[in-house]
Amino acid sequence: MNSKVWFITGASRGFGHVWAEAALERGDSVAATARNVDSLAGLKKKYGKKVLTLELDVTRPGQAKTAIAEAYAYFGRLDIVLNNAGYSLVGTIEEASAEDVKAMYETNIFGALAVIQAALPLLREQGSGHILGTSSNLGHVTLPVIGYYSSSKWAFEAIHESLAIEVKDFGIKVTIIEPGAYATEFGSQDSLKFAAGMEIYADFKTQFFGRLKDMERGDPNATPQALFQIVDAENPPLRFNLGSQNLPGVRAAYEERLALWEKWDTVSSSAQGMAK
Repeated sequence: MNSKVWFITGASRGFGHVWAEAALERGDSVAATARNVDSLAGLKKKYGKKVLTLELDVTRPGQAKTAIAEAYAYFGRLDIVLNNAGYSLVGTIEEASAEDVKAMYETNIFGALAVIQAALPLLREQGSGHILGTSSNLGHVTLPVIGYYSSSKWAFEAIHESLAIEVKDFGIKVTIIEPGAYATEFGSQDSLKFAAGMEIYADFKTQFFGRLKDMERGDPNATPQALFQIVDAENPPLRFNLGSQNLPGVRAAYEERLALWEKWDTVSSSAQGMAK
């Protein structure tokens, strides 16, 4: 198997760091990016020329374009472009301000778009490439208190599904990685932003966070081999559940939706009418 060249955003911690180091360990090359490039010094020291560390705040489209160009020039190609940077906004629908939501979308959606749009011309030119995006099982279901984060993942999923159809003829593949709950730094203060709270929701949020604490979490270090099977596959899936907990919940959610649509189908159909 030929070694691959990765471009990874959010590589300083969490899945981004785990996957960057695992790719390097198996002999691949990695352009590892983070808002603070000093946080990547350990990778550079350990892996030398096999890793290119770059400063990248994905909310700055010009910086994304520069980082992609530098990585391409350094390695001569890009095989995998992995959008992993993102964070969660914590707050009920009433609590979060429009500014809070816009800021999260700047990273979770527009940041990913900046990287994708910068990479596509180069991937088309080389006639190959695999775009990966870290989504979540919350791209199919949602939870209270992090509904806005869930909404960003629903948008993320739709964008990548359309993208996969649009770029298939250029030899470019697309896969959405959908992790369940894992023991990463995603729950840390660096990966969460909190909307101003309202007292009326205090008890509800206390109960919600109590349930989250009891949730079983997977080991992020157990994930790289599954990810490698995806990137090494001739025909990788568009969507990939990461972990064992997602499928039962997603299956139940879609069964409930289908049952509800079926129940109301007579009323729905009555609204069709005939256009003149």
